[in-house]
Amino acid sequence: MFEFAWIWAFLFLPLPILFRFLPAAKQSQSASLKAPLLAMHQLQQDEVASQKSKLNLILASLIWLLLVCAAAKPQWLGEPINLPTQGRDLMLAVDLSGSMKQEDMQIGNQQVDRLVMVKYVMEDFIERRKGDRLGLILFADTAYLQTPLTFDRKTIGQMLDESIIGLVGDKTAIGDAIGLAAKRFEAKAESNQILILLTDGQNTSGNLEPLEALELAKKQGIKIYTIGVGADEMLVRSFFGTRRHNPSADLDEAMLTTLAEETGGKYFRARDAGDLSSIYKILDQLEPIESDAQQMRPLTALFFWPLSFAFLLSLIMALSPAISIWSSSIKSSMTRSKVNG
Repeated sequence: MFEFAWIWAFLFLPLPILFRFLPAAKQSQSASLKAPLLAMHQLQQDEVASQKSKLNLILASLIWLLLVCAAAKPQWLGEPINLPTQGRDLMLAVDLSGSMKQEDMQIGNQQVDRLVMVKYVMEDFIERRKGDRLGLILFADTAYLQTPLTFDRKTIGQMLDESIIGLVGDKTAIGDAIGLAAKRFEAKAESNQILILLTDGQNTSGNLEPLEALELAKKQGIKIYTIGVGADEMLVRSFFGTRRHNPSADLDEAMLTTLAEETGGKYFRARDAGDLSSIYKILDQLEPIESDAQQMRPLTALFFWPLSFAFLLSLIMALSPAISIWSSSIKSSMTRSKVNG
């Protein structure tokens, strides 16, 4: 359905007509003392008789009409869409510390770093969360909210994809990430509040210890699913040959397990893309919360169409004197050529 959001803007439509019929100021003793605007206005009235002035008047009227239409905010309202009436509140907390650069993960036959693998798996995970509200927290030396809870899965995926390692330092503030999630969850009884925390290390930074943050989460009824990211072993080549190395030696699995089990969640060990995607099965089994039915109508703004046409007509009107001079010079040149010939 087509409509104008600000229909009252059309009250400005007769404004140029009112200005045209304003009473003229009394003529002063000297013509040179006339107000410039009134003099120009009188000059325009004198030129109305010419065809060129009529054309300019028509163009100016169209431009004004288009500008008023644009100011009235034309828009198209689509058919009502029923929003999902059940869902969960899911906050994703992703580690961006320097250790996430470790290239010990594999997607297919390609060796990639840990953050790339997390993005790869989370892309499909986010897309599948229809009906859930998602939020995104990024943490390293400290934690910050990248995206608040929203139904807009596309924005969440884009913000995660644009995240880079070292954006907020090289350390790991797990406690701050949990504390921030506890603050940002809306306190309402009819909502599942779930935090999915992905990290490859242990708490080495922040103002809040993980066990202190755990108490906040338990009081608010937040269920935490922790995911330890990193391979168990990888081959390291050196001058002395090849040796096996555990790149996840700093991963505090005991602490991550405590955070999950104390809140009724579960700890996952993600050694590759297949392990990480196993969290799907658990989250899909969670009972979603029923809520009141809601509807939305897609809205498409159309103001740029009249605004663009107004700009085009203004450009034509501004360039018309130059075009006339150019045309006259060409005709004069052709006339002189015929005379000389």
